[in-house]
Amino acid sequence: MHRHHVAPEAIEQDTLILRGAEAHHLLHVLRLREGAEVGAFDGAGRTRLYHIIAHDADSLTLAAKQPIFQTADPPVRLRLFVCVPKGERMDWLLEKATELGVSEIVPVISARTVVRLEGRQAIAKRDRWQRIVEAAARQCGAALVPHVRTPQPFAEALPLTRECTIPIVAALTPEARPLMPLLVTLDPERPGQTWGWWCGPEGDFTPAELQALLDAGARPVTLGPLILRVETAALYGLACLGCARNNRRS
Repeated sequence: MHRHHVAPEAIEQDTLILRGAEAHHLLHVLRLREGAEVGAFDGAGRTRLYHIIAHDADSLTLAAKQPIFQTADPPVRLRLFVCVPKGERMDWLLEKATELGVSEIVPVISARTVVRLEGRQAIAKRDRWQRIVEAAARQCGAALVPHVRTPQPFAEALPLTRECTIPIVAALTPEARPLMPLLVTLDPERPGQTWGWWCGPEGDFTPAELQALLDAGARPVTLGPLILRVETAALYGLACLGCARNNRRS
């Protein structure tokens, strides 16, 4: 099934006209023609099945085959706080985090983060990252597209920790406890929860940053005896939290 991300108001229309890069891909790469089915999703949980009824050189006309289907919200929202890694590793992290069901991504610039983003550059990067998660959602069949926030300094991201029902931070300090025993104590049945997962940069958080997270209610956990890369720790934690979120009592 070929899927297309549309605006929320567009999915309410019984007829859609696609133009631009998406239409070009469907027409000239996949060579779809009249009768072919195309799924549409608005990124907020609504999906709808269409089929092609007409085309020309640079556009496709789609007609709805089914009513709008509303996907249920996840039992718990997963919010990832991640200090931006160097190079293309952030792109890969965003793609995989989307596949693991993250709800929101907060790119953080901490004291030891090598990457520095601010102003227009930060906004442009955020827009690019949002396109990456949209493409990942389209590919993996997700109905919900994660929200990527504009990269922000540690101090500005910190208050979002207090909004989380359960904030957790990967830490290399003696007081950190194994992650898995903590996860079995969580109750995904309780509605309206957000579980936060903090991952530091190469070189980890400064002692002052870690203390600020602890003061904000974050629980320090260890991921084992080895020191993991930022993206490895981020995805490890998301995978574990996702399992705990889906472990609902029957």
